[in-house]
Amino acid sequence: MKKIKVGIIGLGNCASSLIQGIHYYNEKGKDGLIHYELGGYTPSDIDVCLAFDIDKRKVGVDISQAIFSKPNCTTFFNPNIPKYNVLVSMGVVLDGIAEHMKSYEHDCTFVLADVKEPTKEEIIKSIKNSGAEMLVNFLPVGSQKASEFYAECAIESSVGFINCIPVFIASNNEWIEKFKAKGLPCIGDDIKAQIGATIVHRTLARLCEDRGIKILHTYQLNTAGNTDFLNMLNRSRLVSKKVSKTEAIQSNLNKPLEASDVHIGPSDYIEWLKDNKVCYCRIEGEQFGGTPVSIEVRLSVEDSPNSAACVIDTVRCMKIALNKKLCGNIESASAYFMKHPKVQMEDTKARNELEEFICG
Repeated sequence: MKKIKVGIIGLGNCASSLIQGIHYYNEKGKDGLIHYELGGYTPSDIDVCLAFDIDKRKVGVDISQAIFSKPNCTTFFNPNIPKYNVLVSMGVVLDGIAEHMKSYEHDCTFVLADVKEPTKEEIIKSIKNSGAEMLVNFLPVGSQKASEFYAECAIESSVGFINCIPVFIASNNEWIEKFKAKGLPCIGDDIKAQIGATIVHRTLARLCEDRGIKILHTYQLNTAGNTDFLNMLNRSRLVSKKVSKTEAIQSNLNKPLEASDVHIGPSDYIEWLKDNKVCYCRIEGEQFGGTPVSIEVRLSVEDSPNSAACVIDTVRCMKIALNKKLCGNIESASAYFMKHPKVQMEDTKARNELEEFICG
């Protein structure tokens, strides 16, 4: 069976965890995965053949080294990565760097490479020359223009597109039609984590409703010290992020809460936490006889490996879609792995539909 050729946009913490994981599961067993084999493919069948970034510590560096370069701060759980013989290419910036990030120490923020940005034609040529079958978008939250640019490059290069960030492409009818017109699949938007804040919050909310609890108020607060959370200190970049995370919870309720009764979103950047994400979740409601009940949860996870566990499956689902010559949004994979899919589904239903998709 042929390798799955993947191009990555943004070689940050999530890309680092994904690439470490590909080699980890080639060497060290099967535990910790949602699927070890998916559609006949194992993690070791994934081959990252192309990467774009804009940081001077990564551009022009072999992928195997660049994933461990600053400002990446995720856990290096598999540091012995063989040389890829693929150098990181300079990408386009557009709105990929928030202005406030220039004021922070270089170790925790992006440092723009002193390299000329490529043209769209040069990006497309690089994609085609690499043999990539799909692009995975790991750009910073709020990179609307940059994400749309790379989505257009995917379409013009005739490759699939996996959108892991909260910019609405695979859930947007206009973009779905663009991919359909070219006979290409897309999956998105905004990757869930294996066991993250959204999936835990959704599950607890669903449990309350199934047991007859009337939910009155709920919040979810998240903190971490990676570039994702530093980037999100600019609240103007969070519009789609808050929509994505809030809809992921509200869609799991029989009757959505009033906007004033639900708060979901990133809370603050704490540098020393690095890639450790800490979530505080609270649900307040009424049970039998109108008596009060509340639930509080503290979740601590390494943020990027948590998302890579879903991306490693999403890549293989994209390969199945390409093999079957499917086009447009892949609903089952989007519903199960993404916070803001085109079609929201209850998690058990999404899992069942995903398994049907995998089995053909």
